[in-house]
Amino acid sequence: MSQSRFNHVFLAQRVSLLRTLERMVNNHSTAEDLLQETYLRVARALSERAIDHLEPFVFQTARNLALDHLRARRIQSRTMLEDVPLDVVQSIAAPLSSAEDAAHAEQMLERLNISLNQLTPRQQQVFILSRLHGHSYLEIAEQLSVSLSTVQKDLKLIMAICVGVADRLNDH
Repeated sequence: MSQSRFNHVFLAQRVSLLRTLERMVNNHSTAEDLLQETYLRVARALSERAIDHLEPFVFQTARNLALDHLRARRIQSRTMLEDVPLDVVQSIAAPLSSAEDAAHAEQMLERLNISLNQLTPRQQQVFILSRLHGHSYLEIAEQLSVSLSTVQKDLKLIMAICVGVADRLNDH
């Protein structure tokens, strides 16, 4: 499948894709961003492998990105309410789209990955269940057969590690 064929398919489906995304995320600007990300993801996938049914693949990619966005927004709102003090949330700068910001984010992810890999297996599981899967503290405690207090302490430690990594990176 050539890039020009993909461009033709994408442009032909653009309005329909945008409407679908707007219905899902209930925000035109976010839908536009997700549409752009859809284009980039599908273009990248095409450069790596052949895709037999392009139109459904494009729509499924857009749908998955919208669902990921909604899931992240739900988890983010829960995280901000439960774990992060308001003054910390208010001190976070608005995201900018620059190469410098991308490099900074990549460094942050690398350092977070190193720090989080030093956690115990249980602490890693607590982090994954809470932040990636959106489980409640009680659900995590039951699933891992530990006390609610243990889950809270583990997440407090993990959040402190994450904040420490961010602080150290921002100091440089």
